[in-house]
Amino acid sequence: MTVELLVVLPVVLIVAVVAVNALTFFGDCAAFDRVARNAVRLCAASPAYGQDAGRGAEEVRAVIEEALVRDNLAVGVEVSGGVLGHVTYTATLAYAPTLFGLGLRDEVLGVRLPRLEHRVSLTVDPYKPGMLF
Repeated sequence: MTVELLVVLPVVLIVAVVAVNALTFFGDCAAFDRVARNAVRLCAASPAYGQDAGRGAEEVRAVIEEALVRDNLAVGVEVSGGVLGHVTYTATLAYAPTLFGLGLRDEVLGVRLPRLEHRVSLTVDPYKPGMLF
């Protein structure tokens, strides 16, 4: 019985680590989707006078990072111009798996845990006061 436990225990631990990290990642993705879209709507849809899209991306990233405060999460925001003045903001969440939430680990029992990424995009038509087109 002891030998079987010693053989099975590492496999059970690896499966448990993967399952806990997957569920945590799914929860973080759900929160990130909500927060990122709200940040784009608040900061980018109505920019300040003379503010460009790059400054809007910095504000969006700051709002997202303020809402999602965790050591194993990294946030990035990219801006791309679209047709007819529309601007697309793409926010990226990078999740680093942990060992049951205790410290950051890149591998567990010899199994490498890569960073997981999740992206969300939102296209807005920035309001420009006094502009007709």
